[in-house]
Amino acid sequence: MLAPAALAADSVDPLAQRLIELRAEVEQINSELVIAREENRTALAGLNAQKADMEATLNRQQLALKQISDDLNQRQEAADAAGVAGEVLRPILLEATDRLARSIGEGLPFKRDERLNNLQELRDQIESGKIAEARAANRLWAFIEDEFRITKDNAIQRQTIDLDGEKMLADVAKLGTVMLLFRTDDGRFGTVRKDGMSWRFEVADNEDDQKRIATLFDALGKQIRQGFFELPNALIAGGAK
Repeated sequence: MLAPAALAADSVDPLAQRLIELRAEVEQINSELVIAREENRTALAGLNAQKADMEATLNRQQLALKQISDDLNQRQEAADAAGVAGEVLRPILLEATDRLARSIGEGLPFKRDERLNNLQELRDQIESGKIAEARAANRLWAFIEDEFRITKDNAIQRQTIDLDGEKMLADVAKLGTVMLLFRTDDGRFGTVRKDGMSWRFEVADNEDDQKRIATLFDALGKQIRQGFFELPNALIAGGAK
């Protein structure tokens, strides 16, 4: 028969071992928590930097449009005050049209051909005198207002894209004029990236990014305009993913 002291020792040993194991588990959890906090801190810093880049890009584009608008307005007011003939306004309108075309050409390729073609049609009418200068100015103002709206809207549209040398119709999710993502009819998802002076439609190269883009399309399709969406790094400035 075992002595009481031996029985007590036998019962303590498993408890001590379990206590050691629990302490090890706590230390492991604490280590994982520290790592998770650091990862979250790094991710947040990246998101803040991405947000700042997006806001800076948007501000630059809106400033360019505002400069075109203000310059056109000042020149038109000066011409009206001087009582000059409508023909004098023609070069002013043509210059504003050219500046707007450059802004569109350098910006995100959202329905760019359509926008440039409409602007070129107006320019041709101004240059040929087929449209009165006053009416042309009104149409140009409306065009500039549409461009301002494009910088702010988040929406899904349908347009032709060039993917790996093949032109196809696809759905595009436009986030202002700072990000453009696409969904092809065969279920591929991707982003638009700046490649030097041109743009490239590029399929997302991993499943996580595909799912992130799909989630955004689903939200915009349901008219959800606010919320947190994790997206691939597809700022128009380009860069690593």
